[in-house]
Amino acid sequence: MISANNVTYRVGKKALFEDVNIKFTEGNCYGLIGANGAGKSTFLKILSGALETTNGDIAITPGQRLSVLEQDHFKYDGYPVMDVVIMGNERLYQIMKEKDAIYAKEDFSDEDGIRASELEAEFAEMDGWDAESNAAMLLNGLGIETDLHYQMMSDLNGNEKVKVLLAKALFGNPDILLLDEPTNHLDLDAIAWLEEFLINFENTVIVVSHDRYFLNKVCTHTADIDYGKIQLYAGNYDFWYESSQLIIKQRKEANKKKEEQIKELQEFISRFSANASKSKQATSRKRALEKIELDDIKPSSRKYPYIDFRPEREIGNEVLTVEGISKTINGEKVLDNISFIVGHDDKIAFVGGNELAKTTLFKILMGELEPDEGHYKWGVTTSQAYFPKDNTAEFDNNYTIVEWLTGYSAIKDATYVRGFLGRMLFAGDDGVKKVKVLSGGEKVRCLLSKMMISGANCLIFDEPTNHLDMEAITALNEGMIKFKGVELFSCHDHQVVQTTANRIMEILPDGSLIDKITTYDEYLESDEMARKRTVYTSTATDEED
Repeated sequence: MISANNVTYRVGKKALFEDVNIKFTEGNCYGLIGANGAGKSTFLKILSGALETTNGDIAITPGQRLSVLEQDHFKYDGYPVMDVVIMGNERLYQIMKEKDAIYAKEDFSDEDGIRASELEAEFAEMDGWDAESNAAMLLNGLGIETDLHYQMMSDLNGNEKVKVLLAKALFGNPDILLLDEPTNHLDLDAIAWLEEFLINFENTVIVVSHDRYFLNKVCTHTADIDYGKIQLYAGNYDFWYESSQLIIKQRKEANKKKEEQIKELQEFISRFSANASKSKQATSRKRALEKIELDDIKPSSRKYPYIDFRPEREIGNEVLTVEGISKTINGEKVLDNISFIVGHDDKIAFVGGNELAKTTLFKILMGELEPDEGHYKWGVTTSQAYFPKDNTAEFDNNYTIVEWLTGYSAIKDATYVRGFLGRMLFAGDDGVKKVKVLSGGEKVRCLLSKMMISGANCLIFDEPTNHLDMEAITALNEGMIKFKGVELFSCHDHQVVQTTANRIMEILPDGSLIDKITTYDEYLESDEMARKRTVYTSTATDEED
């Protein structure tokens, strides 16, 4: 068990949260939620001991091991992948290294033999002989191929490093597991594996995530940071949302009744306070009026943007034809003879672990890359707006936000442009911020403003939920559902894919394509998905053998 006792944390004079008392018990998974800036990551750091409280303390059951998902992706570049995962159990890793050092000695003494014997006993007690196989299972489950397990961390790409650090956090059955955005940079298959792992995990988990489907799947409880407090709810994210909305509604209704009662009492007092025969009743009502207190309903720190993609032109029947497109990147064939036709009602989700293939296809369709073979053709009634995964080039300039967005607007009017920025929560002086200094989330909101102002009838999104908070993801999800045009998108948010897409395309590791008119959940349960998994699992097993 881990608990916070009267915890207050201040940044300068501002209290991020104050007098927090909360217990996290064994066998439960707690989703820690709140608006950006509410203090979710800060609270996890306080629980882990990485930050000191201003007041109060953190208590952990003696003897329990706490594990944290680390965020520094370069910290372990000098170590092999397998070593990094096993470092998740620090004591076990120390034993392994000390054993190796003793056995490497040329002048092996009696004392060394005694010490080695002690270490071997502790090593066996900690299930050390299965450490590498257990680590390998975690890595394989998260999509790290076996041939990478003994490579150096410096040889891995960014997404692979994230997965190794997650495997490190999960390794060795920790008693308390703290996970800050564990689904970031994971593909949908890896997220599904992590969901099953956490569902079956029997100890304490505290997780921060902006993925609503993930929180609904794994969480038994929800801890909501708002109003400078942390309120605990028994249930997942949807249960919290319904409960919190119901509480607010009940308070408002109670206040409304009290306001009506106050009005009646005030009217009576006003009419009869000067009337001798009614003076006692008026005095009695004055006392009753003084006792009525309205509930203090504080404004939530959550702010929802308004995302509404409105096409200026209705799309025709001919939208997009792709014929025989192939592309090799750095010696790897990521697209192999890809062909499909897009209809005017299609909302297509590109899923699966082949991230480079999806991004490459989108860049080809937007004219940023040339295919090695094949061709594509957009219909004459179509207009496209594109959300790139890497937006660095978009903001490498000295424009203010208003100037930047005006450059993409057909109407060169600052008030008009500011209206679109306002929808994305850029208010007042935000408009004169330089785009090159914006945070990751602000840049994403700028790009969504750009897509709204474009009036395009074909939208292409490459991982648009990265860097967004829960409220913005919810607003984007609603905007994508309501859009009266064609969408091609990749997204790691299960709920966005399930509620938006009516057609699923998966580019497999060999560059080929599965294309199904179905929802995402139906696709996951389909025979094609089962066969695909069988084929690639068998291939991986053959390679290992």
